[in-house]
Amino acid sequence: MSIQSASELEGLKRIGRIVRIALDNMARAVQPGVTTGELTEIGARTLSEYGTESSPPKVYGFPGAVCISVNDEAIHGIPSDRILLSGDLVTLDLTADKDGLVADAAVTVRVGRVSGTADALVRCAERAFREGAQAARAGNPVHEIGRAVEREVLRSGFNVMKALCGHGVGRAIHEAPTIPNYYDKRCGTHLTEGLVITIEPIIAAGSGRERLLNDGWTISTADGTLSAHYEHTMVITKTEPLLLTTA
Repeated sequence: MSIQSASELEGLKRIGRIVRIALDNMARAVQPGVTTGELTEIGARTLSEYGTESSPPKVYGFPGAVCISVNDEAIHGIPSDRILLSGDLVTLDLTADKDGLVADAAVTVRVGRVSGTADALVRCAERAFREGAQAARAGNPVHEIGRAVEREVLRSGFNVMKALCGHGVGRAIHEAPTIPNYYDKRCGTHLTEGLVITIEPIIAAGSGRERLLNDGWTISTADGTLSAHYEHTMVITKTEPLLLTTA
């Protein structure tokens, strides 16, 4: 969407704060021995306290309030009784709506002590996001975001999962334009002031190729290597984007 009024901006800020609070509550609960289902309950309960609910179950029939993906699972992991272990990486990906406006954010959290590779992967996803956000200026083509993200990921010795992208958001979960995490000259649409998008590097320690698991939802790395994901919803401006889902 493109913001048309001050009230729309305030509404997006409101749902963005709620998503942030829910993610923070879940992230604080991450520790060895907790289940992904228990984390989801925390997120759903937080949304309920603020008078809203998760969007994917309503829109797509996703079987859970939060997408929770572990280790090689990149996106759309289904919450369950799976117990987290020290050394795991767990991605919390939450989309919620309130008063017809939607915000989307994700973070990969370390469980206990993790390997050097796992730690570096998480740090890389966050740096790549920041690099992409620096390119997210009104007037710039979309592919400059992907160029910036991919450059940082490759420099760090990892790969983007090219099938998984950011997107427009605001009135629906997924809107135009698509925001690849790599340079794609076909994505030459220019960013406009007031446009609401997500930037979300989804990266892998291995090749970056993906596969769909038998549950029909979870997308994993094809080679079983670790994945990390970092995402925020933002509004494009003439200078730095306005991040809606940060603390």
